Amino acid sequence: MDADLRRQAFERESSAAKRALAAGDLDEAFRLIERAHILGQPWAGPHSWAHWEMLKIGWRRRDAREVRGQLVRLTAGGLLSWMGRLPVGNTGGANVPAEQPMPLPDDLVDLCK
Repeated sequence: MDADLRRQAFERESSAAKRALAAGDLDEAFRLIERAHILGQPWAGPHSWAHWEMLKIGWRRRDAREVRGQLVRLTAGGLLSWMGRLPVGNTGGANVPAEQPMPLPDDLVDLCK
């Protein structure tokens, strides 16, 4: 896996998520942030950014479960990145267990090896 290619893919997904969020499309923004989360997990900053953005969307949706889940993930996500304890493919939302591995989207498989 080329870390530079993975980082570039993270930047593309996060930029698209920011555009969707600015347009008020919370569902599309969240979907893109999940993809950015998968790509950004190895790095504490990008990983934490994804959880922060999910928290903001949870807040805007008035989704208490998402807000609570993201607060927990924000306290531990960066630390887990530094420790290398990250479940491959986990999308990062409160709708999935924080340490559950998940299948990677087909187009991200090569980037996440």
